[in-house]
Amino acid sequence: MRRWLPEILALPLLPWLLAQGKRTRRITPRMPEASGERHGLCLPQQSVSEELAPFSVLAIGESPVAGVGVDTQTQAITAQLAQRLATQWRRPISWSAFGKNGATVSDAIRDVGPHLPDMQINVVLIAFGVNDSTAFRSSKRYRQDLASLVQLVRQRLRPDLLVIAGVPPLHLFPALPQPLRHVLGLKASTLNAAAKSVASAMPQTIFVPIQSNARDRSLMAMDGYHPSASGVLLWAEQLAAAIDGNVNEDRRFSSR
Repeated sequence: MRRWLPEILALPLLPWLLAQGKRTRRITPRMPEASGERHGLCLPQQSVSEELAPFSVLAIGESPVAGVGVDTQTQAITAQLAQRLATQWRRPISWSAFGKNGATVSDAIRDVGPHLPDMQINVVLIAFGVNDSTAFRSSKRYRQDLASLVQLVRQRLRPDLLVIAGVPPLHLFPALPQPLRHVLGLKASTLNAAAKSVASAMPQTIFVPIQSNARDRSLMAMDGYHPSASGVLLWAEQLAAAIDGNVNEDRRFSSR
């Protein structure tokens, strides 16, 4: 019953919500995907006494992975996470970003899957949820799509650790008016629970919720819908801390 609460609340409000959605799309500034290469190498800020082979990070996701809300790909989540890990682990981190504005999980399976390299990656980040929330994807469908993407990633990339990011807190997005914000926030919460259940059922997989006060406008881009450079940095710190908690002292990844 609880997973259907957003739909139950939305039904009597549907004409109002549709009107709010159309108006929000019309008046919200359209921000482009960030410029620059979608791959790179981050070096530790401290000097290292020996040559260390780079660890690898690859992200698959929607607009934040594509860099919407920041100017360059080096400011986007994949590069910022790689830089944070490079600093924490004092070793080079190579990174690659596969992101698209407006993408859902099923879009990624269709569009990104065929282009994933057939190579071993240390850490893979999967970051979706906003577009599946606005599309009112059912929890069951979202869970199935996410599980299919995880299986595809495991087959192609063979990650040591797979990180499923939580759905952003839509109930706090300044760009969304009420009651649309409340209803979408409830939908995001149900998809969050679905993502957590997928992670808990998979080996070498963790779920990392986004802990951010989106009411702090400094953490949001000018559109009030995407994270700013400061918001991305905070998110990268949370992800890096969770990843670091799943490696041993010799930087070997823990298994579950």
